[in-house]
Amino acid sequence: MSLPARVASKGVPTRGHNAFDWALPEGQGVSGICADKEKPLEGAIVGLQISIRKSGDVTILDLQGRATIGVDSDLLSSHLQKLVANGVHNLLLNLADVAQLDSSGISAITGTYVSLSRQGGSLKLLRPRGRVRAVLRVIRLLDIIPTFDDETQALANFPPQGYSARP
Repeated sequence: MSLPARVASKGVPTRGHNAFDWALPEGQGVSGICADKEKPLEGAIVGLQISIRKSGDVTILDLQGRATIGVDSDLLSSHLQKLVANGVHNLLLNLADVAQLDSSGISAITGTYVSLSRQGGSLKLLRPRGRVRAVLRVIRLLDIIPTFDDETQALANFPPQGYSARP
């Protein structure tokens, strides 16, 4: 099944996925809740949406929804693995709109962090909020993965383009 391509605000082609991209019965949203495609339920936590954009040699993933066990964390994990396999070395995960993160989402993030670190790359987190920040704090991931509240600051903390940490 082919999923629709999306375009980020800066006109860069991206891939976006959400609960409506999957083959659900007509008029059915997440968990069988009746939802209008054009008017998602206000305040409802939907499956994970991922938009990908670039800034220099940094790939930014804007995540929205929840990264929890099942399709959502599988989607996150597969996107991260494909990016690393395709030679991406600098990743910034924007968590500002992530409402929920469990051990499977954390596993996808930490696995990518370790993989990129071994290849001389870097992964950073941007704007984790509320419960997501609390979970990351409790497991001390905020002490390991560089985390920023400002995108410009986060981007400035990546090595300059063309810089290689490995000889």
